[in-house]
Amino acid sequence: MTIAMSVAALSVLSLLIGFVVHALVLGPEYAKLPALFRPPQEAEGYIGFMLLAHVFIGAGFTWIYRQGREAKPFLAQGIRFGLAVAVLVTIPTYLIYYAVQPLPGALVGKQIAFGTIGMVLMGIVAAWINQRDAASAG
Repeated sequence: MTIAMSVAALSVLSLLIGFVVHALVLGPEYAKLPALFRPPQEAEGYIGFMLLAHVFIGAGFTWIYRQGREAKPFLAQGIRFGLAVAVLVTIPTYLIYYAVQPLPGALVGKQIAFGTIGMVLMGIVAAWINQRDAASAG
């Protein structure tokens, strides 16, 4: 039950963080780069892929977190895990995008900063949801 709740919560949280960061905060900056991104009308046709991606994020986040959790306070574990995910995925992904797409450096810096904050928030939520049975993990 905890696993399903974690996957669902983290999938929704990932979607919400992505919407806030990329649609609301960075959306105006993306709009200045129409040759690099789909127009909103066209992007709507791909929403199923976006939803599926966030389900994979929720499932992967839950799965990997549960492999390394310990019977320790959840907050520090969640922050550590979120930072590890950011170092493994978020930061390299945006640096690679910067190397292959003509994105402004300031935009990439914001993507990395907001993405890292999002991963830390998700790490904290993953640790909080999955703390109940951490003592029996191993």
